Amino acid sequence: MSARRRWLRVFDIAYGLFCRLLLFRLSAQRAHTVALMQLGWLERWQLPADVAERLRIWLAPEQTLEVGGANLSGRLILAAGLVKGRGFISEDEALRAVVQRRENIMPGWRMAPALVGCIEFGSFTRHPRMGNPGTILWREQATQSIQNRVGLRNPGARAAAIFLGARIQRLPRAFGINIAVSPGLSDLAQQQREIVEALLFFLDAGLRPSWFTLNISCPNTEDDPGGHQLEAGARSLCSAFVNELRARNLDIPLWVKVSPGLAASQYQMLMGIFAEVGVRAVIATNTLAKPSPTDPTLSAGIGGGALRDSALLAVAALQAAKDRIGCEVDIIGCGGIMDGASFRQHNRRGAAAAQYWSALVYRGPFAAALIENEFASHEHSYEAIHRERLA
Repeated sequence: MSARRRWLRVFDIAYGLFCRLLLFRLSAQRAHTVALMQLGWLERWQLPADVAERLRIWLAPEQTLEVGGANLSGRLILAAGLVKGRGFISEDEALRAVVQRRENIMPGWRMAPALVGCIEFGSFTRHPRMGNPGTILWREQATQSIQNRVGLRNPGARAAAIFLGARIQRLPRAFGINIAVSPGLSDLAQQQREIVEALLFFLDAGLRPSWFTLNISCPNTEDDPGGHQLEAGARSLCSAFVNELRARNLDIPLWVKVSPGLAASQYQMLMGIFAEVGVRAVIATNTLAKPSPTDPTLSAGIGGGALRDSALLAVAALQAAKDRIGCEVDIIGCGGIMDGASFRQHNRRGAAAAQYWSALVYRGPFAAALIENEFASHEHSYEAIHRERLA
């Protein structure tokens, strides 16, 4: 066993025996708040991020691979949801916090990518959102799952763009920006305007991410708990996004995040739209809407192990649609990727890369390195499966 693998094993055991036990003494919501506070506190100095980044790169040397038109530093990407910033009641208040008071409105913006590498910031909506009140985060240890009804809490695209734009030189080599449709909007033209406005805020701030993700599915808001996509809406929003990037001669790929639990015909319809308008990758999937643990009348999205089966079905359906159409849209697995074995499950069904979130909670900050190492230890199986799928 190499020194890197030995140290990864040490970190895995240490996190399970000590850090996770301490964090799990707290409620999921309190532990999440404490973790973000610690990340924000460490970001007051440059040294902690530099040390964390060097350790991560030593444990898992960065790769260079292209997925969905983006040059990535690894096959594992921290999904949107951790680093997206505080909620504000208005855009004016968010801008005062960023511009006048110079507050760190996005704890984790530097420490999280230093620890995990490839990351997706967001989701960001056109206007700030305070999110849902009360208890909004739960753990389900039996299935290694996280359930949430955060409700797209974020500072809004304008404030987020200004904040990240002022820190361009310290952003990671590979990162994405996730933009979500504002909940409560039923007018498609207004949805188009808002997602384009949000996109332009980031571009005008000088940000050139490795990819943008358009989140057309969020089950943690009350207006669309089922996360159903309509053909006209998907085509309209994706076209508006891609056309704006092309109008500026920017070769930044668009990825789209979709719901679990759709019919195979719906995934085929979506894949056809993505191929038609120029979407480069589809992320399968967002969380799965379930009744919240404390109030069954409210919906909360579940991710982690309890999402895996639904996510795998979506990946397989999208791959079947891709094969049928003959398009080049890549598939990014997302749902229950906790170790090398679950990553292989997604990969053998067609996922070129994967996003994770719950693994960060259950396996610690070096979850991506652990999963990559476990996946690589069975690389011969992966290669055989890949050849078999292409045959």
